[in-house]
Amino acid sequence: MKQVHMDWGMENRYNSVFNPKSGRTIFFAVDHGYFMGPTTGLEDMTKAIHPAIDYADALMLTRGALRSAVDPKLKKPISLRVSSGTSILNEDLLHEGISVGIEEAVRLNAAFVAFSVTVGMPLSERDTVLEFSRLIDQAERYGIPTLGVVAVGRGLNRDARYLSLATRMVGELGARLVKTYYCEDFERVIDTSLVPVVIAGGKKIPVKDALQMARDALDAGAVGVDMGRNVFQADNPVAMMQAIGKLVHEDGSVDDAYAYYQELMGK
Repeated sequence: MKQVHMDWGMENRYNSVFNPKSGRTIFFAVDHGYFMGPTTGLEDMTKAIHPAIDYADALMLTRGALRSAVDPKLKKPISLRVSSGTSILNEDLLHEGISVGIEEAVRLNAAFVAFSVTVGMPLSERDTVLEFSRLIDQAERYGIPTLGVVAVGRGLNRDARYLSLATRMVGELGARLVKTYYCEDFERVIDTSLVPVVIAGGKKIPVKDALQMARDALDAGAVGVDMGRNVFQADNPVAMMQAIGKLVHEDGSVDDAYAYYQELMGK
């Protein structure tokens, strides 16, 4: 794993999202509503989150969802979405700024703060780069690590050339962890990143394809996955999360994980 140097508070929060045995992580992303509204699978946030979160290492969501749908007794670290700006209806999608202050993140006991950076988009690239840099300054002051999210705008190719550029940029700005998309030649993205990388699940795809993508990303050097729609839109989100756990924490094969999923579905 790439080395990330930090003070005790920062290191404690950072390590809270990683399984101590495998050294890897599963983020459960349910923050889509901040720009997509009540998308399929997230109509009832409490139902979407529980009990699948029991089998993940961290929960990624907005402050509104955290307050309304999550029991404060939950013993899972929170990756708090702190950027927003546009909705799915806007052509300039993901032109975002800081929408949650760092003091609010502290009050909500966030382990990470997450912000989307749109590299390569003419209208939003400069604004998101500068706003993310400002967030990092604030978060570092309070010892909270930042999750830099590579947001791919419309018309951009999710290939190794683009993703290695965007992932490297986000790390250069000061992110402690980067969330990016999987692509062919993903080793190039990993090898040129300054900090550890987790992959985004992206749109809903068949179960075995999602498991294969996760397996390939892990083999290339990713430290975990950040799955959303491939879990909460699955026929059985709990079974899907447990199958992902087979890959991430037990280093299982795709066939083993898929067989486990089918076994759980049968039950």
